[in-house]
Amino acid sequence: MKKICVITGSRAEYGLLRWVMQGIKDDAELRLQIIATGMHLSPDFGLTYREIEKDGFRIDRKVKMLTELDTTVGIAKSMGKGLIGFADALNELKPDLIIVLGDRFEIFSAVAAALVACIPVAHLHGGELTEGAFDDAIRHSITKISHLHFVATDEYRRRVIQLGEQPQRVFTVGGLGVDNISKLKLLKREELEAVLNFKLGKKNLLITFHPVTLEKDAGVKQMGELLKALGKTKDTQLIFTLPNADTNSRKLSKMVKQFAVQHPNAHTYTSLGQLRYLSCIAYVDGVVGNSSSGLAEVPSFKKGTINIGDRQGGRLQAASVINCQATRQSIATAIRRLYSRDFQARLIKIRNPYGTGGASKKVVKILKQCLLHGISKKAFYNVPTNNRAQVK
Repeated sequence: MKKICVITGSRAEYGLLRWVMQGIKDDAELRLQIIATGMHLSPDFGLTYREIEKDGFRIDRKVKMLTELDTTVGIAKSMGKGLIGFADALNELKPDLIIVLGDRFEIFSAVAAALVACIPVAHLHGGELTEGAFDDAIRHSITKISHLHFVATDEYRRRVIQLGEQPQRVFTVGGLGVDNISKLKLLKREELEAVLNFKLGKKNLLITFHPVTLEKDAGVKQMGELLKALGKTKDTQLIFTLPNADTNSRKLSKMVKQFAVQHPNAHTYTSLGQLRYLSCIAYVDGVVGNSSSGLAEVPSFKKGTINIGDRQGGRLQAASVINCQATRQSIATAIRRLYSRDFQARLIKIRNPYGTGGASKKVVKILKQCLLHGISKKAFYNVPTNNRAQVK
């Protein structure tokens, strides 16, 4: 029986991993282990490990790593604490394989500990780009430490292979977030209003804006511009989810909370969880901010996304995404376009480039079939320079 350890450090990441975890748990030939870390264990971010337990999973280890500082020094120290904690947790659990997703600094610490422990790594959602955040470098670094790769599109598969990974170990499965949309029974409007404790209006927007980690203090300035643009909206309910634990995240959260005090139409939530978050998308007019969800999941709802700045620069996008600069004028223009009759009419034909679902099932099937003996020794794959078509 393969012991497969899933490591999760944030609310959004768990939402993507949930059905992979369920598939492993339900398979008689696989044994699920779970390590919760990062924001899951922080009161400031809603102690979201409880959501994992509420869904029926048992958390085998908790690795506390976040410091009270969200400065560059604080983030680096958190990574160090994480490396120590994961070393102990992996030594105790002794998994045959660990599964990680994406590009968070918590996950970088986890795979670094697995590397020296000679534990194989399966990486989900590699090959993607976020040119406005240091997540980009972390994601590609995780790719080089990993041994199995599950990517969302063929373009991302080519990029992982370009990084020197063996083509037979890189699998295109689609976007994991799309599975939630089809598997979860979303809340009805009245149910959503009850759990959010307010009435949706004629116009509604869902806003998530994360720090821009490659530009010092830029996130604070950009959040200020966003709030000034939103402050001009009329007859619109504004639903804010607070930022991830990144550099200066607490400053951004404070700005949002202060805005909500001054604007009765603004409502803030530390963490909506997948069910409430996806249910919100179903009833709002569009999503505003710089979260990857606006590109990966929102198009499946035939809703528009206003993508601010370059944090998500380089990601594949549907035609439902409106890109704008991080200035109040550009954001205001994007909001007007979102509500325009022409843009709304075109949404019905939108196709999500991240697929139509089924990614989680594909991942579990491959995990079950793959042989792990000797997988830790990797040979660098050189892409033929005269024939890119061979990267298949």
